[in-house]
Amino acid sequence: MIHRIQTVGIYSPGDMGQAVGKLLAEHGLRVIASLEGRSERTRHLAQQAGIADVGTLTALVQEADLILSILVPDQAVNAAQAVAQALTATQHDLLYVDCNAIAPQTVQVVDQIITTAGARFVDASIIGPPPRKPSATRFYASGTDVVTFTGLRDYGLEIIDLGSAIGQASAIKMCYAALTKGLTALCTELLTAAEVFGVSTALAQEFETSQAMLYKQMQQTLPGMPAKAHRWIGEMEEIAQTFGAIGLTPQILAGAADLYRFVNSTPLAHLTPEDPKPTFGEMIATLASQLR
Repeated sequence: MIHRIQTVGIYSPGDMGQAVGKLLAEHGLRVIASLEGRSERTRHLAQQAGIADVGTLTALVQEADLILSILVPDQAVNAAQAVAQALTATQHDLLYVDCNAIAPQTVQVVDQIITTAGARFVDASIIGPPPRKPSATRFYASGTDVVTFTGLRDYGLEIIDLGSAIGQASAIKMCYAALTKGLTALCTELLTAAEVFGVSTALAQEFETSQAMLYKQMQQTLPGMPAKAHRWIGEMEEIAQTFGAIGLTPQILAGAADLYRFVNSTPLAHLTPEDPKPTFGEMIATLASQLR
């Protein structure tokens, strides 16, 4: 059954959430959020995106036809529990779409929490940057109510239907992010090590000779990582859990989580996506200085 969507709740409007909300609002949907207790940064992002503040989470649940959960991975279960509690009080018909970077095992837990509270559930994942350019961002989705979620295609989202099985959308995100963010962690670690050993110039020359495309990619993408490192710790842990559950080693991505934990302990940790990025050299020098 397809349910008409008029109001979408964003839980919560951070860097990705506010961009998704802004896109939906620009295409004519009412987009709301609960900003009670949220930071000034989050409030500012929501205001810029045209996302209306309805105050409490209970009000968000009551007014939204669909909630997009877009949070740091380690808050996905807590968010579902909070929404479930609000649902118990309101008994409102709701579709809850978990868009977080979490393991298929974790998304099964979220599904159980939400559906037990009486709402419908879709497993989703986001691949790509915040949707500020056409065709840059894709939402993968699975679940028996995915057809309702795909209605947001009419409001600017690119949604790829993976079928009715909960866990499929989360699985593709885990496998994809293992490459992109796992590779970022590996590159950051080896470049920092080279700086500490004093061989960074020679290594750069070798990369420019034998790995020119990859080295150019490192230079372009790595400086944006520190502002996101705190979010990626939990994501790497979820990927490690995903792989461990099927008999593969979890240690590769657990190591990536450790690398992002290290980055988040340095002076780079204060950066937000809105701040100017450090240069490639500044970033590596800062990380190396923490080890000396």
